[in-house]
Amino acid sequence: MSEGLINAFILDGKGGGEEISWDQVEKWNPDKGILWVHINVTSKQSIKWLKNASGLDQLDIDAMIMDDTRPRTVISPKGLMVFLRGVNLNPGQDPEDMVSIRIWMEKNRIITACRRKLLSIEDVVRAVKEGRGANTPPEFLSMLNDRLISRMREVVDLIEDQVDEIEECVATIDSYSLRAKLADIRRQAISIRRFLAPQREALNKLYFEGISLFSEKDRFRILEGADRIVKYIEDLDSARERAAVTQEELNSNLAEQTNKRMYILSLVAAVFLPLSFVTGLLGINVAGIPGQNYKWAFLFVCLSLIVVSILILLILRKTRWI
Repeated sequence: MSEGLINAFILDGKGGGEEISWDQVEKWNPDKGILWVHINVTSKQSIKWLKNASGLDQLDIDAMIMDDTRPRTVISPKGLMVFLRGVNLNPGQDPEDMVSIRIWMEKNRIITACRRKLLSIEDVVRAVKEGRGANTPPEFLSMLNDRLISRMREVVDLIEDQVDEIEECVATIDSYSLRAKLADIRRQAISIRRFLAPQREALNKLYFEGISLFSEKDRFRILEGADRIVKYIEDLDSARERAAVTQEELNSNLAEQTNKRMYILSLVAAVFLPLSFVTGLLGINVAGIPGQNYKWAFLFVCLSLIVVSILILLILRKTRWI
């Protein structure tokens, strides 16, 4: 397609649509059918079209092209603006780096805009080409929302599976490697949840506001999507809490291992400190060391050290240090 235009269709109201170019987009009128335009708002041509030919107010245009967006629903006299987020499943990207999709809806026109590739939009494009797409703008929004939520499910399930795996092997794998994995899981859950909560509110607003563009069936489909997001939020909260508990268990295990090692070192020091004192005393290079001319002196000292070691061990055992 041309610069800035990712996809454009005139929907036939039967699930399919005709793909069109920039020139046909500019010549479109409502009598030809429902127009869906999907643009990349990092393109100068897309911004120019929004400003000169879209018919949107300047505030709406500014919202469509802003760098960062938060999920929300804005109702205006000319139409409906919905900002949603989808997990980033592009190659080499982090899923929690969620992609913003901006949607403008009227009775006979849909404008979607993004800055990065979103696989859920590609799902909707494929459905239109195969004749399985939406018949109306509200159905389009419901379909896109369903695809966004379905792909979220994959990521949420993966996070839960990772927590399950770590919980099972927490006592058998090196704690240091698991701590890094747990920190990454908690970061993912927090990042995704940050956008899911306002996204739920945006969808709830579509249901409770009683927008004339939406039929009762459309509103309930939107409400169902909001309920599924609530479930994902609960799953993420559960995964984050389980990860925190596992982190505490790892820290406890690590502290216990450190204490055991320090305990062993203390016992070794308790046994060898007196012995080191005796050998150090006898090793000084001055005259008058007892037994230096006696041939059995070394054997006597070694036996004495063994006896002292045994006595120290007996004392430690009697005092329940070992």
